[in-house]
Amino acid sequence: MKNKESKAFSPVARANSFRYAFKGLRLFFSTQHNAWIHLFAAFSVIAAGFFFTITKTEWLFVILAIALVIITEMLNTSIEFLVDLVSPEYNELAGKIKDLAAGAVLFAAIIAAVIGVLVFGPYLWSIVIGQ
Repeated sequence: MKNKESKAFSPVARANSFRYAFKGLRLFFSTQHNAWIHLFAAFSVIAAGFFFTITKTEWLFVILAIALVIITEMLNTSIEFLVDLVSPEYNELAGKIKDLAAGAVLFAAIIAAVIGVLVFGPYLWSIVIGQ
């Protein structure tokens, strides 16, 4: 396979790359049930952030946690599509690949939950003890 020469900058090509990226976002959020769950959780956490008026630093951690989970879910979905393309029939190695990608999402969600407890726990605790 020949090496392709680098092409000059093209505004049309850049615009197309954004169009494809938005197409991917639309595909993800319109077809993946887990994306809807993550969006619901994200909006709930954002609403809680406004309710409790969390600090700028807390917002940064919350936003990063939301991004971490959604990005890993999108990568997991991409990996699942690719594995299904190259290995449509059952394959033990393909199953391991899918399991690892799903595990990455689970790990990201656990980290996000820990961040949520660290950020929102003190606010909730102050409500419980009545301060």
